[in-house]
Amino acid sequence: MDHIAPVINLGGFRLDLSALFMIAITSVAVFVLARLAVRNLSVDNPGKLQNFLEWVVEFVQSIIGQATDYKKGKIYLSLCMALIMYIFVGNLLGLPLGIITEPAHGEHYGHFLGFDLPGAKEAGDHVAYTWWKSPTADASMTMALAIMVIVIAHFQGIRKNGKHYWKHWVTPSVVFTPIHLVELMAKPLTLGLRLFGNIYAGEVMIGVILGLGWVGIPALAVWQGFSVFVGAIQAFVFTMLTMVYISQESIHSEEH
Repeated sequence: MDHIAPVINLGGFRLDLSALFMIAITSVAVFVLARLAVRNLSVDNPGKLQNFLEWVVEFVQSIIGQATDYKKGKIYLSLCMALIMYIFVGNLLGLPLGIITEPAHGEHYGHFLGFDLPGAKEAGDHVAYTWWKSPTADASMTMALAIMVIVIAHFQGIRKNGKHYWKHWVTPSVVFTPIHLVELMAKPLTLGLRLFGNIYAGEVMIGVILGLGWVGIPALAVWQGFSVFVGAIQAFVFTMLTMVYISQESIHSEEH
């Protein structure tokens, strides 16, 4: 059976409903987690969630401190907190379960809120729509995050160090400008595709293990534990590289 994404065409744009659904779920989950952590703040008797949040804050502060001078980079604490929590939660959502539906009564096309969904005509006789997955297992999602980071980095570079920012495009000479442009294009590609590739491959592996039946249950438990570790590492790497790119454009350039 082929598993395909429920995609609708809206105004010429192809929208993946499962990706939008999981982005919303991840956003709500992170918001609820953050609100619960700060709901009953206490200096004398902090709760478990408060202790966890404080640990995350200290960890993110160390990430910023490793990438640049923390006094200059502390304004990005909220951005890094949002990224590391959102990516980590998003990486884990596809591990515990999956939601799959099939077109009713052998229809060639499914329907959702009046829109046609792709079906047997595109993917074969036996299809199923995948509704639950890690949002970071979608390349569009990870590339959107990567492009957002690069835009922020260059915007801050122009805003804070305009003279140094424009100068680096022709450093050491104008001959190197094409190389700088290639670097500009490569950064979001490597940042987004690294995250997508690791999480997508993990979910594909889960599908392969599930295909083994009850024999694969021990392997599934081990792989899911490993996937939690991979999800944490990828959230860390993405956040660290975010600060590295921002510091290169808007902070370190002051010293060159």
